[in-house]
Amino acid sequence: MITYDRLFVGGSWVEASEPELLDIASPHDRSVVGRAVQARPADIDRAVAAARASFEAGRWRLTPPAERIAALRRFNALRERSAERIARLISLENGSAGWFTRAGQPGLTRQANAYLKAAQEFAWEETQAPSDPGSKVRSVVRREAVGVVAAVIPWNSPFSSATSKIIPALVTGNSVVLKVSPENSLSMGFLAELLEQAGLPDGVISVLPADRETSEYLVSHPEVDKISFTGSTRAGRRIASIAGEQLKRVSLELGGKSAALILPDADIAKAIEGVKFASLLNNGESCIAQTRILAPRSRYEEIVAGLKDLVESLKVGDPDDPETFVGPMIRPDQQERVRDYIRLGIEEGARLVTGGPEVPEGLEQGNYVTPTVFADVDNSMRIAREEIFGPVLVVIAYDDVDEAVRIADDSEYGLSGGVWSSDEEHALAVARRLRTGTVTVNGASVAFDGPFGGFKSSGIGREYGAVGLGTYTEYKTITV
Repeated sequence: MITYDRLFVGGSWVEASEPELLDIASPHDRSVVGRAVQARPADIDRAVAAARASFEAGRWRLTPPAERIAALRRFNALRERSAERIARLISLENGSAGWFTRAGQPGLTRQANAYLKAAQEFAWEETQAPSDPGSKVRSVVRREAVGVVAAVIPWNSPFSSATSKIIPALVTGNSVVLKVSPENSLSMGFLAELLEQAGLPDGVISVLPADRETSEYLVSHPEVDKISFTGSTRAGRRIASIAGEQLKRVSLELGGKSAALILPDADIAKAIEGVKFASLLNNGESCIAQTRILAPRSRYEEIVAGLKDLVESLKVGDPDDPETFVGPMIRPDQQERVRDYIRLGIEEGARLVTGGPEVPEGLEQGNYVTPTVFADVDNSMRIAREEIFGPVLVVIAYDDVDEAVRIADDSEYGLSGGVWSSDEEHALAVARRLRTGTVTVNGASVAFDGPFGGFKSSGIGREYGAVGLGTYTEYKTITV
């Protein structure tokens, strides 16, 4: 039993305004695995006040960039040494399969290193010569911290979401209030311990688990200068409206319904093996999951049969079992939501290839669903348009590449996608045509040096690398 009976506010563990502990349930068997206090508006006020005081006093923002980079390197080293514990905590509270939580740890290192490399090369201050040869005025252009950042993250990939925000926000000199989901109180409590050990100045960072109402209180707080949010498109629209009313800076990484385009010349076996990871990672609870499989009509049944064999070969069960590929959904309501979508797909007339709404036999004690594949899906069906956030794949036929691109782009979302072909240059040409923020070719991994984010209803702004750093800074021009 893991217990966090205090909140991490401004670098210190303090009594919560409401000390009642929330039970944290295991998605595997719904047993209580931990308890933690939750932040309320009074705690938000305290954290924001600490952040504002530290920012105005310059305890962190006036620290030379090299020292800020060194502090974040200390934090990253602490996290690397704790990789196994982090993986186990996420599996415990999220139900994510152990293969996924462990495989994600090197990715956290690459993500952090990309940010810190960008920070070392960042143009913190540049002097510009006058464009008019007769002018004696020169311009000094500086990049300075925005101020107090409210970073709000979802439950599905807590460490990755947290570090993708706090590292760039902190290394650019901001003070941060990180709001995390109640479900992640255990892993995010441990994150707070690592930040405490990293030795940041007082007031610079707070980590607060809280519900949605308290989240809205945070992003609406008049002392918050910027909101950085990852989560649902619905919540993102609400946050954008608040930011617009208050003229806060805002960046949003939202939902997705991404397509995997399997081109006619693709190696089908390799493409299906790639779909295994691109579409079913983290139990399907991933915003970048490529859950719409676009298959050429000439090879449609071959691809459907391959996906059927793939999904039926995957072990569903205890996240701690090393053979498990798909674990449980995080909560009972999410389990029912996914099962309802499977029922909906049947009602809409899609062909149920494998799976279905029944809970896997022997796993009734947890939040499990049966991985499911639908064929003969029209892109107008709700199962092809709405983000299910579970292990449900839909296979859509196309006649030529132009139609495949049209189907892929016929979505309110534009976060991710993939292209599979034996001709890499042809795949790259198709990828360039897609209206989506990230495209992988033949299963390539995400590059943390490049910007990540979405088109359309998948968000505003970008994370990762130098572009991600820039979203946490303001330009200042000094003329001399």
